[in-house]
Amino acid sequence: MASLKHYLPILQWLPGYGRDTLASDLLAAVIVTVMLIPQSLAYAMLAGLPPEVGLYASIAPLFVYAIFGTSRTLAVGPVAVVSLMTAVAIGRVAPQGSPEYLGAALVLALMSGLLLILMGVARLGFLANFLSHPVISGFITASGLLIAIGQARHLLGVEASGHNMIELLGDLWVNVGSLHGITLAIGLGVLVFLYAARRWLKPGLLSLGLPSRSADMLSKAAPILAVALTTLASWAWQLDQHGVAVVGEVPAGLPPLTLPGLDLGLWRELLVAALLISVVGFVESVSVGQSLAAKRRQRIEPNQELIGLGTSNIAASFSGGMPVTGGFARSVVNFDAGAQTPAAGAFTAIGITLAALLLTPLIAYLPIVTLAATIIVAVLSLVDLGAVQKNWVYSRSDGVAMLVTIIATLGHGVESGILAGVGLSLALHLYRTSRPHSAVVGRVPGSEHFRNVLRHDVETDKRLVILRIDESLYFANARYLEDTVMALISRDFELQHIVLACQAVNTIDASALESLEEINARLKDADVALHLAEVKGPVMDKLRGSDFMKALGGEVFLSTYDAWRSLHQEKTSLAQATNTQQVHQTKE
Repeated sequence: MASLKHYLPILQWLPGYGRDTLASDLLAAVIVTVMLIPQSLAYAMLAGLPPEVGLYASIAPLFVYAIFGTSRTLAVGPVAVVSLMTAVAIGRVAPQGSPEYLGAALVLALMSGLLLILMGVARLGFLANFLSHPVISGFITASGLLIAIGQARHLLGVEASGHNMIELLGDLWVNVGSLHGITLAIGLGVLVFLYAARRWLKPGLLSLGLPSRSADMLSKAAPILAVALTTLASWAWQLDQHGVAVVGEVPAGLPPLTLPGLDLGLWRELLVAALLISVVGFVESVSVGQSLAAKRRQRIEPNQELIGLGTSNIAASFSGGMPVTGGFARSVVNFDAGAQTPAAGAFTAIGITLAALLLTPLIAYLPIVTLAATIIVAVLSLVDLGAVQKNWVYSRSDGVAMLVTIIATLGHGVESGILAGVGLSLALHLYRTSRPHSAVVGRVPGSEHFRNVLRHDVETDKRLVILRIDESLYFANARYLEDTVMALISRDFELQHIVLACQAVNTIDASALESLEEINARLKDADVALHLAEVKGPVMDKLRGSDFMKALGGEVFLSTYDAWRSLHQEKTSLAQATNTQQVHQTKE
């Protein structure tokens, strides 16, 4: 039963589901539904898909996540960055607006789902760690800028296209002379309204005496008001007949049953994009889920989250949807609205279903520029250029990784950007760990503590060197350790003992083991004994199974202090014995 609950997290919370929990989940669902309707339409448009696809992608995936997901408050659906990545990926294999384009979106969702499930079954959630925070931050910042620039064409009412910032800005500049005045007026009006609502509506409502929670919810519902007002104006004044682009007829009804294509050539072309979408979507989702879970002292299980998101994407692919993941804004709203279980997501899906059944005739008059303005305001909140300076000041390598990610994403597109960021992060990590920090340490007088001789006033012994290694030992830094040890014995001819303090060494691979064997042999030739101290249990277990321990010239000490006490006192005793012998010889 425990194993079944692990793979079906719904069994963990459903048995205790009560009336109070139901009331909280229903209230959260109503609020999130109101927020999600315009978002779903907007992100479908961002992906170059018909608007109803966004609604479909917000129905079946939510039901499925409620069964397989472990986060109590994560809200799954289309999100800005994944929608942009979807547009870029399927834009390479099919023209926008064609049946093949929609078919490619279904295949992409299916592939993403299958990859996520495979990663979850194989317990590969740790792979997301290769996307460092600076790289993710840089990617999201650049993607936000790209999305905002891309939506500027709808704001101006002109045609423009491109896969990077240079192409988009160039196309906008060429076509700016044909901008549409009414469209621009609506777009600017919505932008100003949404910005003002985001910044001043909540404080204004609070000043009027409205409770904080109610004021927060109303301020987050501002986009639905913008959609309602502009749709009403468009219908009343027939703005579509005056050149304002509108959503147009949206099929009413439940999501259709769709079958993604099995063209192997298409699957090969979309494989890299599907993998990147899977990893980026998982990182965004699990980051949001963990931060919200921590606020309630709950936890999520990353590998099961992979399965939850994977099944959600598969559900989207078979219900006319698009790739989905956990969204930051809607998940925070879901949390703040009091959602207690994933059932809130299922109730939200019911609300979206009712909208797909009943509201589509009204959606037909919705100006596309309204959705564009909604997207721009939403994604610009993701842009954090100040993080570049912050990361640069704290860590040059992280700052460089973030900057390269931003530049590559803006200049070459989303896939190139994230690959460049990940590649550079791994290269910098290898470079840093190939030159591990190490320090010759001495004893803090009167204590069992040891500190860097260059930073502290400590006790040392000319015949004894304790070298603290501050990194695991593996193929990339094995030779560097050899050079460090050899440099120590070449400059100190009185040296008789070297102790490697290994408290920071979590692993020693085969290459590093060979280096230790080489160091031990060369030290023996120089009449210097090699000792180890504070070797961790798992590392020691592996060393005991090697020939290195049989050939080791010195000892293995439990602690650095034990090594100091044994070897330092040994030297003192030998020195005293030598002096006594010299005295006796003199007397004789």
